[in-house]
Amino acid sequence: MDIQLKTPDDIKIMREAGRIVAQAHAEMKKAVKPGVSTWDLNAIADTVIRDHGAIPTFIGVPKSDGPDFPAAITASVNHELVHGIPRKDCILKEGDIVSLDTACTYNGFVGDSAYSYGVGEVSPAVQRLLDVGAATLDAAITASVVPNGIREVAVATQKCAEDAGYSVAREYTGHGVGREMWEPPQIPNWWPRRSNRRLQDANVKLQPGMTYAIEPMVIAGRNRLRELSDKWTVVTKDKSLCVHFEHTILVTEIDPVILTLL
Repeated sequence: MDIQLKTPDDIKIMREAGRIVAQAHAEMKKAVKPGVSTWDLNAIADTVIRDHGAIPTFIGVPKSDGPDFPAAITASVNHELVHGIPRKDCILKEGDIVSLDTACTYNGFVGDSAYSYGVGEVSPAVQRLLDVGAATLDAAITASVVPNGIREVAVATQKCAEDAGYSVAREYTGHGVGREMWEPPQIPNWWPRRSNRRLQDANVKLQPGMTYAIEPMVIAGRNRLRELSDKWTVVTKDKSLCVHFEHTILVTEIDPVILTLL
């Protein structure tokens, strides 16, 4: 496994890519309200990214059994977990959850982050799920310190979600980020209890210069998933609500640095 440690010059570019993604999220957040379509949100992110001299990384991402991804963001509503395709006819309603993920490529490096937002006034149950999702990301970032390994990051993610009574997605993981959107290592959201089972890359030790995207996907019900006929959108089988949060971070000698902030 070839993990690419980033140089200070690499990090400067990644920090700018991260700022552009953060700006796209800031503008989308302002627009999230009842009556707005997910295609409207996609247009906002696409414009911000291009206006800053970057390229929307998601557009044209290939899939072996389906079409290339057509948009600058993924927009997943309520029981849609990840990879939702923005649509003009997907209109947000009061009380919905919308999970927005976007990435940009700037001067050869990628920034990638995701947030889930409540639409208008949400129920206490929805707000709690949103709060726990954000806290789970924070817990995973806090665990991203030397001499920990990917295992400790996965355990922290799973524990925070499950202690609150929720589950985490197991089929989808975080990932290294750099010159490519998906680089080693994988960053799982859980850790198997049986010692004879292992997750790919989960025993990797953290090193200064590693950059990766942590993306907890927290589910109010069971973590059984299925993919829709569009070959992209992933939903919970029991239609339970879910949230998705993500930051690209840098591992250092001391504390982790979030690269996808303004």
